[in-house]
Amino acid sequence: MKVVTTPLEGCLIIEPDVFGDDRGFFLETYQSERYKKNAGIDFDFVQDNHSRSSFGILRGLHFQKNKPQGKLVRVVNGEVFDVVVDIRKQSNTFGKWTGVKINDSNKKQLWVPPGFAHGFQVLSEYADFEYKCTNYYDPDDEGIIHWNDPALNISWPIKDPVVSKKDSQAPFLSDIKL
Repeated sequence: MKVVTTPLEGCLIIEPDVFGDDRGFFLETYQSERYKKNAGIDFDFVQDNHSRSSFGILRGLHFQKNKPQGKLVRVVNGEVFDVVVDIRKQSNTFGKWTGVKINDSNKKQLWVPPGFAHGFQVLSEYADFEYKCTNYYDPDDEGIIHWNDPALNISWPIKDPVVSKKDSQAPFLSDIKL
């Protein structure tokens, strides 16, 4: 596997080894010792999630306030633009973001460490999005940053996305107590 650093400390793009021929392909989507040794991901994953979204849907930017989750994300079908925002107050990159296209062809994964907000926008007809979490989801602990916060200035590929009511009413990062 190839591990690519991003401008945000601890946030990584993982390009797994894919073995394929005219019959199809095989890849390991996670192997604890390899991810620990090669990427420094030394967490116990306690929950796996799978979501399907249609073209233009934007989900995020979500985070857990008191029980932060690390997430290892990938796309099984389709393509998304995946975004991570550093919300660690003591970080040199606080309030900065990075984004990457993840799809079923490039098979990239994104490691979103605890302490980051996360969101994605669907670029294909639909996308099946899977992610492993290091902590359980708690709806009472959920935080949201407005997807179009002008201070973040995220370059979303689709300028007029479909957003849930909850996400559309989210506060800006500057209005959130972290």
